[in-house]
Order: sequence, then structure tokens, then C-alpha cells
Amino acid sequence: MTNATPRMTNLFLQLGLDAEEQAIAQFIKDHQLPTDMHIADAPYWSEAQRQFLYEQIQRDAAWAIVVDQLSESLHEDAVNAANSNVPTRT
Repeated sequence: MTNATPRMTNLFLQLGLDAEEQAIAQFIKDHQLPTDMHIADAPYWSEAQRQFLYEQIQRDAAWAIVVDQLSESLHEDAVNAANSNVPTRT
């Protein structure tokens, strides 16, 4: 599972998901997470997918950067919503 070059398309392949650009974008759109949920705790992962994500982050492995990028993308809506509710200083 670790021979592929770490990038988003290969991460989706590692997870057994459709790695086409449009499919990745749709997955991210359809699977947004709340700000307080860790990517590996998302309810839609299988146990094998969850374990892979968690291990890559914990080991700070080569895949960790790409997993972090996916996590940021999956939290984007929640972060944007939280930031839009923060009062600005004048």
C-alpha cells in the first residue's frame, strides 16, 4: 500500500475510491465534516480505510501530507461557516 507516490489521486486509489478528478471533487463535496471530527473518525470509512488514514497521520508517514490535504478539504465548509460567524475587528 505504500509504493505509490503520495498525491491525492493515489490516496483515493489506496482507499479503494474512484480517483478521477471529478469523482474526487464530488467525494469532497458530498462528505464534508464538522470542524471537531478527525478525518479518520468520519462515519463513511471502512475499518481498513480508517486504519490507513490514522496510521499515516500518527507515523507522520509520506502519506500524512496528502491525508492532511484531504482533511482540510473535507473540513472546508465547516471552517468557512465558523469563520463567517466570527466578528471582525474594526
